[in-house]
Amino acid sequence: MVVRLRLSRFGCKNKPFYRVMAADSRSPRDGKHLEVLGYYNPLPGQDGGKRMGLNFDRLKYWLSVGAQPSEPVQRLLFRAGVLPPPPMLAMGQKGGPRDTRLVDPMTGRITTPESANPTVGSEVDEDKD
Repeated sequence: MVVRLRLSRFGCKNKPFYRVMAADSRSPRDGKHLEVLGYYNPLPGQDGGKRMGLNFDRLKYWLSVGAQPSEPVQRLLFRAGVLPPPPMLAMGQKGGPRDTRLVDPMTGRITTPESANPTVGSEVDEDKD
């Protein structure tokens, strides 16, 4: 039995909502699953960010016992900071380049490194003539 980490679709027509599932690779997309590991809402909220919530402890457990993430789940885990970036071949498929910026899984906003903070070190030294 090969365990896959994949998305299961919920929601209405034109309003998808996904759950991240650990499931047997032979079961259908929305069929029997072993465990629910989180959720992903691709539609923007009121603040314009995508929403996702993941149970990192259980995700790390399933990855440690050999579960294989699907390509969409692999991209989600990369953006959450759990996995390294996927190979460049996967980045160029299905519609061009992907957004590779890290996303905070609780708020859905893009995180920026602290070194990019414009307020730190923005003092300008004046030239003395």
